[in-house]
Amino acid sequence: MGKTISEKIFSFASGRDAYAGDIIVANIDAAMVHDGTALLAIEAFREIGGKALWNPSKIALVIDHVAPSSNENFSRVHRIMREFAHKYGAILYDAGSGICHQLMVESGLIYPGSLIVGADSHTCTYGALGAFATGIGSTEMAAVLMSGKLWFKVPETIRIDVNGSLPPMVLPKDIILKIIGTIGADGATYKAVEYHGETISAMSIDGRLTLCNMAVEMGAKTGIIEPDEKTLKFLLSLGVKEHIALKSDEDAEYAEKISFNVSDLEPMIACPHSVDNVRSVKEVEGKEVDQVFLGSCTNGRIEDLRIAAEILKGRRVKEGVRMIVIAASRNIYLQALREGLIDVFMEAGCIICNPGCGPCAGAHQGILAPGEVCLSTSNRNFKGRMGSAEAEIYLASPATAAATALEGRITDPRTFLKR
Repeated sequence: MGKTISEKIFSFASGRDAYAGDIIVANIDAAMVHDGTALLAIEAFREIGGKALWNPSKIALVIDHVAPSSNENFSRVHRIMREFAHKYGAILYDAGSGICHQLMVESGLIYPGSLIVGADSHTCTYGALGAFATGIGSTEMAAVLMSGKLWFKVPETIRIDVNGSLPPMVLPKDIILKIIGTIGADGATYKAVEYHGETISAMSIDGRLTLCNMAVEMGAKTGIIEPDEKTLKFLLSLGVKEHIALKSDEDAEYAEKISFNVSDLEPMIACPHSVDNVRSVKEVEGKEVDQVFLGSCTNGRIEDLRIAAEILKGRRVKEGVRMIVIAASRNIYLQALREGLIDVFMEAGCIICNPGCGPCAGAHQGILAPGEVCLSTSNRNFKGRMGSAEAEIYLASPATAAATALEGRITDPRTFLKR
């Protein structure tokens, strides 16, 4: 019987013939914790008698969710993380380095065929590089820090084929919102979502990262894309040569197969207060906003900034609207500086913050007041996610974000094709 790429990765990592439903113990290739989850992991590590890390060069601690610290409690967490990393020799990405998921992609720790865990649900992002990557709990992470191993139930896989050419101003974010709106927030619970099709093959690595990042928003254990020449070229640019060339077999068994044709796809938007409450932008066009957020581990990469800057160039953000722009990493910020994108954002009246998570998790840099409306390029719009439980969050693409900031109300970005 054939295997999916996920079953092959787990077989390799566990040293046994693994299929969906099997309980296995697997070797971990890299692990990550951030300032929202590290404290519990460190405390658990100490409680179970941890004396050393299994492999300090494979463990990253990232200060990104509240960076720089906005209060004394997080300042204490950051100090504990710095001391822990120094004591045990782990990799430390301090405040200003960027978002954990982008930093892990840039770090060289991720490669096709690897098994990665992170104490954050959006660890599934790295599946864009052909790795099986998934979020785990902080106490589970303590065991990984000590042993480099973890048990798993090998997940079933849903195969999603995406074909067709994307229309102008329709982006990978619109594709994943369409998929989530169709499958539902719990439609892929504890399954791997495997993306295929000509649209995926033509898509950039930045776009693929967006797709895999939001797999967890339909309940998936991970999102994954088979590595191709584009993947290997991207990794080589980072100095990563290691890879295990794995692909799903033609006779692999899937829990479900779903197909989408995106040739006629419109810009999409997730409405409050659920990521699967998805409509076309045209259906909610005209809703006034107070804040627009361009950034996050979903859409804070260089292509996202370029798309938004193209629309914003020579124009001004609507008076009374705050547009916050945050690059996903220092490298991306520097690239944006070299390309003149930061100039475009500043001249348009945007607020530029240091690389990091920003307002996404509701900790600082853009907390919403009661009654405020935010259009965000991030991945979650739950009630209270970005501040007040009485605020509303809409999720959309960088193009829709830029168009909305200019008009002061939710706007179809295709409007700017005619200007």
